[in-house]
Amino acid sequence: MPTIARPRAERLLRAIALCLLGAAAVATAEETAYPSRPVRFIVPFAPGGSTDTLARTLAIRLTDALGQQVVVDNRSGGNGNIGTDIVAHAVPDGHTILLGYIANLGIGPGLYAKLPFDPLKDFAPVTQLAVSPNILVAHPSLPVKSVRELVAYAKANPQKVNYASAAVASLGHLAGELLNSSAGIHMQHVPYKGSGQAVIDLLAGQVQIMFSGMSSVMTHIKAGKLRPLAVTGAQRSPATPEVPTIAESGYPGFEASAWYGVLAPAGTSKAIVMRLNGELLHALKMPEVKDRLENVGFDLVGSSPEAFGAYMKSEIDKWARVVKASGVKAE
Repeated sequence: MPTIARPRAERLLRAIALCLLGAAAVATAEETAYPSRPVRFIVPFAPGGSTDTLARTLAIRLTDALGQQVVVDNRSGGNGNIGTDIVAHAVPDGHTILLGYIANLGIGPGLYAKLPFDPLKDFAPVTQLAVSPNILVAHPSLPVKSVRELVAYAKANPQKVNYASAAVASLGHLAGELLNSSAGIHMQHVPYKGSGQAVIDLLAGQVQIMFSGMSSVMTHIKAGKLRPLAVTGAQRSPATPEVPTIAESGYPGFEASAWYGVLAPAGTSKAIVMRLNGELLHALKMPEVKDRLENVGFDLVGSSPEAFGAYMKSEIDKWARVVKASGVKAE
């Protein structure tokens, strides 16, 4: 019996090996030919915003590098969840990729009871592209010039400090809740429908402070109409090098920056992920790309897929804690 079974087993093993070699050869051929058609670069938000600017700037360079058209496809809705879900369930061949953003991939998992995708299981991280810290600004009528003074004032005047944000559960809202919990204070949140009206009311003194994107308030800071207290990033911003971080101001580890990255569907081959990673890192180093993006408030990063995946997990965990502690609900 053993003498008959052994040749059969050997033939079976040879057949399996040949199948595996064949599959590997097909996969290698597909990866070598990548991309074989236009690449769909999904932005899960409307045209004109920060995610759109970043995607369109990089799509031009990727088109040149990959030899195929990289088409930006804005699929807004559901706070970014609709477009993100499209990529999560796309064919994992590198021809559909996502411009990921903190709102849908970092904050969303802790905010929504159920999402149609899992940010950590349904995507293959390619690279973190950039961060964009907010800046904490105050109306000049508020008698504070630093975060330490703001915290002291808020403690001496309970529930009398209010802060504006562009929307409930926006980064600006949760940055305020993070400072509330870190400093043991209670600033009142005043949500708006967009940052434009929030800034108008801040300038009028209707609200006292705001965690704002830099592009929305820089002209008012330069004109002396708003007072910068701190930036929310891990490092000082090149746009305001004289303004300290909140971490420097007595709250080590505090960071509340918008972040952006590229992801492919889970199951995309390592070779394709690394091809995209290499081309994107190269694009981020181009002087014309660097100058354009830094001038509109991006701090460029560029990372390995593994580092981006680890960063995403840490952000999901952090914002889930903030959402739970503050009781914030999605609208």
